[in-house]
Amino acid sequence: MRSFFFFLLTIDVAGNANSLRGDMMKQLLHLDINSQIGSCMPLGAMRIGTIIHNIELNPGQGGKMVRAAGTSAKILKEPSPTITVVQLPSGVVKKIDSRCRATIGIVSNPSHKDRKLRKAGQSRWLGRRPTVRGVAMNPVDHPHGGGEGRSKSSGSLGRVSQTPWGKPTKGGYKTGPLKRRK
Repeated sequence: MRSFFFFLLTIDVAGNANSLRGDMMKQLLHLDINSQIGSCMPLGAMRIGTIIHNIELNPGQGGKMVRAAGTSAKILKEPSPTITVVQLPSGVVKKIDSRCRATIGIVSNPSHKDRKLRKAGQSRWLGRRPTVRGVAMNPVDHPHGGGEGRSKSSGSLGRVSQTPWGKPTKGGYKTGPLKRRK
C-alpha cells in the first residue's frame, strides 16, 4: 500500500498523471453510500431491496425494531413519498414513516441462538424461571397434582385440564371477564 502511494506521488511530482490521482479521488468521493454496510440514514433515502436493521418507529426516537443478533429486515416498496413498506424478520409487512432512520446490513453474531446452556443456573442468570408440570406437583400445589405413579387423572378420574386455580382450560370455557350481553 505504501509503495502504491509512493508511486502516485512520484507520478504526481513528474506531472504526468495528475489526472489519474484526480480520478481516484473522485471515485472515493462518489462511492454509493447506499451500498456501505453500517451506514445510517432515513428509509426514504434507501433503495428498494436494501437489507436493514435497527429501525426507528417514529423519526428521531432511536432504533426500536430488528435489533436481535443475526436479524434483518428488507425494504419492499415506497407507496408514497412519506411511507416506506418494510418486511420484518417475522414476515410481517409494516408501513413506516420515510423519515425514520435505519442502519444498512444484518446484525452481527447470527450464531447466538445456537449456543447451548451448560447448566440450569445459566438459564436462571438469564432471568428464566423453571417450569414444572402440574402432574408432578402435590394436590395442594395444583389441581393436577397427586395420584400414584404417572397418574394422568391425578387422583380423581376424568378430571379435565385446569389452571392452578381450578378453572377449566379446554372445551371453550370462558376464562376472561364477561362482556355485557344485549
